[in-house]
Amino acid sequence: MAEIAVSFVIDRLVPLLQEEAQLLRGVSVEVNSIIAELQVIKPFLRDADERDARGELDEGVKAWVKQVRQVSHHIEDIIDEYMLHLAECPQRRGFIGFFDKAGHLIKKLKSRHDIASEIQDVKRTICEIKERGNTYGFSSIDQQGSTSCGKNVTWHDLRVASEFTEETEIVGIESPRNELTNWLVEGSPKRGVISVVGMGGVGKTTLAKIIYNNPIVTAHFNCHAWISVSLTFKMEELLKIMIKQFYKEQNKSVPEDIDKMDVRSLIEELRDYLGGKSYVVVFDDVWDSNFWAFMKDALPDKPNGGSRIVITTRNDAVADSCKESPFYHVHKLLPLPQDMAWDLFCKKAFQTVCPPELMDLSQKIVKRCEGLPLAIVTIGGVLATKEKVMRQWQAFLMSLGSELGSNPRFTGIKRILSLSYFDLPYHLKLCYLYFGIFPEDYSISCGRLIRLWIAEGLVQRKVGKTLEEVAEEYLTELIYRSLVQVSVVNYDGKARSCRVHDMMREIILLISKDLGFCDILSKDNPGFESLDRLKTRRLSIHNREDNALESITGFRIRSVFSFNADELPKSFVGILLSNFKLLKTLDFGNASLYYLPEEVGNLFHLRYLSIRDTEIKVLPKSIGRLQNLLTLDLTRSHVSELPVEINRLHKLRHLLAYLDEKIKSEFGLQQGVKIYEGIGHLEALQELHIVEANHGPWFFEDLRKLTQLRKLGITKLKSENGKALCTAIEQMNHLESLDVSSLSPDEIIDLQHIACAPQYLRSLHLQGRLETFPVWISTLENLVRVHFNWSRLTEDPLPFLHTLPSLSELGLNDAYDGELLHFKEGGFQKLKVLGLKNLNALHSVIIDNGVLPILKEIYIGPTPQLKEVPSGIQHLSKLTYLAFYDTTLEFALKMTPSEGQDYGVVKHIPRVLFWVKSGDGRLKTYMLSHDK
Repeated sequence: MAEIAVSFVIDRLVPLLQEEAQLLRGVSVEVNSIIAELQVIKPFLRDADERDARGELDEGVKAWVKQVRQVSHHIEDIIDEYMLHLAECPQRRGFIGFFDKAGHLIKKLKSRHDIASEIQDVKRTICEIKERGNTYGFSSIDQQGSTSCGKNVTWHDLRVASEFTEETEIVGIESPRNELTNWLVEGSPKRGVISVVGMGGVGKTTLAKIIYNNPIVTAHFNCHAWISVSLTFKMEELLKIMIKQFYKEQNKSVPEDIDKMDVRSLIEELRDYLGGKSYVVVFDDVWDSNFWAFMKDALPDKPNGGSRIVITTRNDAVADSCKESPFYHVHKLLPLPQDMAWDLFCKKAFQTVCPPELMDLSQKIVKRCEGLPLAIVTIGGVLATKEKVMRQWQAFLMSLGSELGSNPRFTGIKRILSLSYFDLPYHLKLCYLYFGIFPEDYSISCGRLIRLWIAEGLVQRKVGKTLEEVAEEYLTELIYRSLVQVSVVNYDGKARSCRVHDMMREIILLISKDLGFCDILSKDNPGFESLDRLKTRRLSIHNREDNALESITGFRIRSVFSFNADELPKSFVGILLSNFKLLKTLDFGNASLYYLPEEVGNLFHLRYLSIRDTEIKVLPKSIGRLQNLLTLDLTRSHVSELPVEINRLHKLRHLLAYLDEKIKSEFGLQQGVKIYEGIGHLEALQELHIVEANHGPWFFEDLRKLTQLRKLGITKLKSENGKALCTAIEQMNHLESLDVSSLSPDEIIDLQHIACAPQYLRSLHLQGRLETFPVWISTLENLVRVHFNWSRLTEDPLPFLHTLPSLSELGLNDAYDGELLHFKEGGFQKLKVLGLKNLNALHSVIIDNGVLPILKEIYIGPTPQLKEVPSGIQHLSKLTYLAFYDTTLEFALKMTPSEGQDYGVVKHIPRVLFWVKSGDGRLKTYMLSHDK
């Protein structure tokens, strides 16, 4: 895993030499030489990583690998210190030192020559390390990508054991077993491919083996083969194994020359043997998305043969590669629900029932397993050998992470889960390790995660793509590989927040500790005595209230995170700013902080600063010195005004200023932060949200310069500034999200003047009065979500929207003063969510047959004039949720089975909810459920 540290340093130093050539003159030659030496070492590190993954790394090689990692960090430290010192004394560029405000020398000067000498020492160390590495017999595996740790694996594989698990020992298998069995023996007579996808340890192999051995399946096919593929495979070897299994099944002699055949001959032999037969083949544990492309020609698709191929994999991309097959199914195997997980655990740990005194501890242990059968079975088996006393079980629960790393009984589960990590290319390994920073059960916003990755330098540049787009590809890849779970899906179908399974988080923490990637300071890990001061690069503080930070002055920490730190000591920020000069990331999210000192401006390398959910009200003027800052996150803080010095931050990409939901104007519009002239200098901005627009003409002139914006949110827009805003928006060719609010309820948002609308716009939110509907909205083919609040249109907006091809979510809140909304046939083909709120004049809603074919949710009310259920709602076959807000009891009763004349038109909807106003003015909830 040292390759991670080396590759990261190389990837950071190369662009640094290109971007900061002027500052690095005099040492650039030495740095280039070091990069060249590290490039030579990298292939040997890949080999070492493979040996480590197989458990074949001896202590001498481990020590060598540690030296490589340490020297990589050291060169990064030297360059960072060099850049910092030059920034702090620009008037003495030939020297390095510290000066006070009067320009007096504080620390002893250090010449560029001394720095060059220190770099030379590092270079000599690297050369010595390289020479020592030659004695370990490494093979030079020079490839970008996976470490292929499955090659020549000899350790016991739990998948083998799972193939022989009795069906009676398993819980929760009935539904997927029946579904897959039906897919195998019924359906198309064409050859079919069935993929079983899920994270490691979720039971894919066990499920596949149970179905493969099912007598119904066995009797249905003439030929059967089970092939374990694993991380690496050779096409010819898999073909030979398949042929031998088929011949053995029929008690036939395998062709004598089979071991001498090439791939082409083996395919011909296999196709000839299977001609006219129906067969079922299981390829277990497939990793390569090109696998089916390699294998499909070897398995004939005979008319009316009805043959089936089953593929188990952790990677959605493998399943997607089989979509071209005429008969194709995917079963996403999920972790067990809590009740089934509990049943399985009790079977393994107690054989009968859980003793009452161990109930609470046992449930906590099961919760940690998060429904993963492999973890439940393994942990339950270990606990079955322990005394049934609370003290032992409590100790086991508290030390589960360390048990996973040290207990031989957990070697199998550790390796099974680690395989997915080892298969990642190194840049994805770094991104995946990042999840270990967050607390257990923590769901992280995908946008926030991506911004952090970028700030840490974990995202590689790609021609024609922004860093954010590349990072999104990284996250998608991790999700596809079943390593990251999506917690919430956004309006456009993309992941909005995500997390990792708790067992995978334990694996991440074990790896992170070894690499010095991150250390956790929490109540369960109270001190720093065991930490390596030269190794720790990131510090994550979970629920700490003491002054432990005072003891860590010697650490080379680059990033600090705070989670649920309700009572951070007053000295917390001061210690950080004094002791950690090389900080790149400061995330104070939800910390009890009330001010940000001026000294924050001394953090030359800082790229990410978040004070979201803090009590901070004022930003110091020194923030303008953070020349490398990429993200400034003020979300739900109390900062209402940005200092003019912000306009110096030319690298800033994300300026997030969402104020607290409670801080709104009197008519409900969200407030923004006040800014000063010059914001147009921030030409790298991707996101500016939410800022006040009532500043005069300069604001819109500045806005026109921000052509790279993807997300823009402004508030307090005046009517006379509408045309200027339209002119600015026309310059934003990459804009994806636009949020505009007016100055007051009666202020008109004049957005009629856009001739060339931003065609990538996906989300539009307009709050304020519209005199006429902006017709350019009708041209937005990529628009997914649109909300109109307080628009009070007299013209029906539906004809302008009904042909939008991507529209998935529509909200009308006090947006239309008409009496009728008519959803006409053929419109709104992609709409899934519809909200009709505060439409005070609305008498009726008509839904034609054929409109809204995939609508899932409708929210209606208050609509005091609406006396009947929307006409045609019975045509909405996909509707799962219908809610009426602030309606009358009489209206609600019409839809009940006992009294309702309208029950027949809503009975197909699984959930119908009413919020009915009672005599005391309170809203009471009634639910009509048709859940099956």
